Amino acid sequence: MRVALMTDSHDNLGKLHEAVQWCNGNHIDYVLHAGDLVAPFVNKALKNLNAPYTLVFGNNDGERLGLKKMFKDKIFDPPHELTLDGKKIVMLHDPIVLDALIQSGRYDLILYGHTHDIDIRKQKPLVVNPGELGGWLTHKSTMAVWDTQTDEIDLIEI
Repeated sequence: MRVALMTDSHDNLGKLHEAVQWCNGNHIDYVLHAGDLVAPFVNKALKNLNAPYTLVFGNNDGERLGLKKMFKDKIFDPPHELTLDGKKIVMLHDPIVLDALIQSGRYDLILYGHTHDIDIRKQKPLVVNPGELGGWLTHKSTMAVWDTQTDEIDLIEI
Protein backbone atom coordinates (compact mmCIF):
# COMPACT_ATOMS: atom_id res chain seq x y z
CA MET A 1 0.00 0.00 0.00
CA ARG A 2 1.25 3.49 -0.86
CA VAL A 3 0.25 6.13 1.68
CA ALA A 4 0.72 9.87 1.13
CA LEU A 5 1.75 11.74 4.27
CA MET A 6 1.12 15.48 4.51
CA THR A 7 0.71 18.24 7.04
CA ASP A 8 0.53 22.00 7.45
CA SER A 9 -1.23 22.93 4.21
CA HIS A 10 -2.47 26.16 5.88
CA ASP A 11 -5.18 27.07 3.35
CA ASN A 12 -2.81 26.91 0.36
CA LEU A 13 -5.44 25.59 -2.03
CA GLY A 14 -3.07 25.73 -5.01
CA LYS A 15 -0.55 23.41 -3.35
CA LEU A 16 -3.29 21.21 -1.95
CA HIS A 17 -4.78 20.85 -5.47
CA GLU A 18 -1.33 19.98 -6.83
CA ALA A 19 -0.83 17.38 -4.09
CA VAL A 20 -4.23 15.84 -4.86
CA GLN A 21 -3.38 15.68 -8.57
CA TRP A 22 -0.01 14.12 -7.74
CA CYS A 23 -1.67 11.50 -5.53
CA ASN A 24 -4.29 10.72 -8.16
CA GLY A 25 -1.61 10.24 -10.81
CA ASN A 26 0.81 8.20 -8.71
CA HIS A 27 -1.18 5.24 -7.39
CA ILE A 28 -1.70 6.48 -3.84
CA ASP A 29 -3.97 4.15 -1.88
CA TYR A 30 -4.54 6.33 1.19
CA VAL A 31 -3.76 9.86 2.41
CA LEU A 32 -2.97 11.00 5.95
CA HIS A 33 -2.90 14.72 6.85
CA ALA A 34 -1.45 15.66 10.25
CA GLY A 35 -3.25 18.94 10.80
CA ASP A 36 -3.35 22.66 10.09
CA LEU A 37 -5.72 22.48 7.17
CA VAL A 38 -7.11 25.71 8.69
CA ALA A 39 -10.49 26.35 6.99
CA PRO A 40 -13.33 24.12 5.78
CA PHE A 41 -12.99 25.38 2.19
CA VAL A 42 -9.95 23.09 1.74
CA ASN A 43 -12.60 20.49 0.95
CA LYS A 44 -12.62 22.04 -2.55
CA ALA A 45 -9.28 20.32 -3.15
CA LEU A 46 -9.68 17.18 -1.05
CA LYS A 47 -13.03 16.22 -2.60
CA ASN A 48 -11.12 15.46 -5.82
CA LEU A 49 -8.88 12.92 -4.12
CA ASN A 50 -9.38 9.41 -5.50
CA ALA A 51 -7.99 7.75 -2.36
CA PRO A 52 -9.63 7.64 1.06
CA TYR A 53 -8.09 9.89 3.69
CA THR A 54 -7.84 10.61 7.40
CA LEU A 55 -7.17 14.03 8.93
CA VAL A 56 -6.33 15.28 12.41
CA PHE A 57 -6.77 18.75 13.83
CA GLY A 58 -3.78 21.06 14.21
CA ASN A 59 -3.31 24.13 16.38
CA ASN A 60 -4.30 26.52 13.57
CA ASP A 61 -7.53 24.70 12.76
CA GLY A 62 -9.65 27.38 14.38
CA GLU A 63 -12.94 26.61 12.71
CA ARG A 64 -13.21 23.12 14.16
CA LEU A 65 -16.99 22.95 13.97
CA GLY A 66 -16.91 23.84 10.27
CA LEU A 67 -14.11 21.36 9.59
CA LYS A 68 -15.95 18.63 11.50
CA LYS A 69 -19.13 19.40 9.57
CA MET A 70 -17.27 19.32 6.26
CA PHE A 71 -15.18 16.19 6.89
CA LYS A 72 -17.50 14.33 9.31
CA ASP A 73 -15.94 10.94 10.10
CA LYS A 74 -12.61 11.74 8.40
CA ILE A 75 -11.21 14.27 10.89
CA PHE A 76 -10.18 13.53 14.47
CA ASP A 77 -8.60 15.05 17.55
CA PRO A 78 -4.98 14.00 17.86
CA PRO A 79 -3.47 11.68 18.77
CA HIS A 80 -5.48 9.45 16.45
CA GLU A 81 -4.70 5.78 15.98
CA LEU A 82 -5.54 3.73 12.93
CA THR A 83 -4.39 0.60 11.16
CA LEU A 84 -3.61 0.40 7.44
CA ASP A 85 -2.35 -2.74 5.72
CA GLY A 86 -1.76 -4.31 9.14
CA LYS A 87 0.43 -1.39 10.27
CA LYS A 88 -0.39 0.48 13.47
CA ILE A 89 -0.25 4.27 12.96
CA VAL A 90 -0.62 7.24 15.25
CA MET A 91 -1.23 10.73 13.87
CA LEU A 92 -0.66 13.92 15.82
CA HIS A 93 0.09 17.51 15.03
CA ASP A 94 2.16 18.98 17.86
CA PRO A 95 5.13 16.73 18.70
CA ILE A 96 4.94 17.39 22.45
CA VAL A 97 4.38 13.66 23.20
CA LEU A 98 6.52 12.38 20.32
CA ASP A 99 9.28 10.89 22.47
CA ALA A 100 6.78 9.03 24.64
CA LEU A 101 5.04 7.61 21.57
CA ILE A 102 8.37 6.46 20.13
CA GLN A 103 9.34 4.80 23.43
CA SER A 104 5.96 3.08 23.71
CA GLY A 105 6.86 0.68 20.90
CA ARG A 106 3.18 0.47 19.95
CA TYR A 107 3.38 1.89 16.45
CA ASP A 108 4.84 1.16 13.04
CA LEU A 109 4.50 4.80 11.96
CA ILE A 110 4.23 8.06 13.87
CA LEU A 111 3.13 10.97 11.69
CA TYR A 112 3.33 14.51 13.02
CA GLY A 113 3.51 18.13 11.84
CA HIS A 114 3.54 21.59 13.42
CA THR A 115 7.26 22.39 13.09
CA HIS A 116 7.21 22.78 9.28
CA ASP A 117 10.58 21.02 9.30
CA ILE A 118 11.19 17.74 7.49
CA ASP A 119 11.96 14.93 9.91
CA ILE A 120 12.20 11.41 8.50
CA ARG A 121 13.58 8.81 10.88
CA LYS A 122 13.93 5.43 9.25
CA GLN A 123 13.92 3.46 12.47
CA LYS A 124 11.46 1.36 14.39
CA PRO A 125 8.98 3.00 14.61
CA LEU A 126 9.16 5.13 11.50
CA VAL A 127 8.80 8.78 12.46
CA VAL A 128 7.75 11.24 9.77
CA ASN A 129 7.13 14.95 9.60
CA PRO A 130 6.94 15.56 5.84
CA GLY A 131 7.52 19.30 6.24
CA GLU A 132 4.91 21.77 5.13
CA LEU A 133 2.63 21.29 2.17
CA GLY A 134 1.61 24.95 2.26
CA GLY A 135 5.14 26.22 1.76
CA TRP A 136 4.50 29.47 3.61
CA LEU A 137 7.48 29.35 5.99
CA THR A 138 10.14 27.33 4.18
CA HIS A 139 9.10 28.16 0.62
CA LYS A 140 9.19 24.39 -0.04
CA SER A 141 5.96 22.44 -0.42
CA THR A 142 6.63 18.86 0.57
CA MET A 143 4.86 15.64 1.42
CA ALA A 144 6.05 12.06 1.74
CA VAL A 145 4.99 8.67 0.46
CA TRP A 146 5.22 5.58 2.66
CA ASP A 147 5.28 2.08 1.15
CA THR A 148 3.76 -0.09 3.87
CA GLN A 149 5.34 -3.26 2.46
CA THR A 150 8.95 -2.05 2.36
CA ASP A 151 8.70 0.78 4.94
CA GLU A 152 10.46 3.05 2.43
CA ILE A 153 9.71 6.77 2.77
CA ASP A 154 10.11 9.06 -0.24
CA LEU A 155 10.01 12.84 0.12
CA ILE A 156 8.04 14.56 -2.65
CA GLU A 157 8.31 18.24 -3.51
CA ILE A 158 5.08 19.70 -4.90
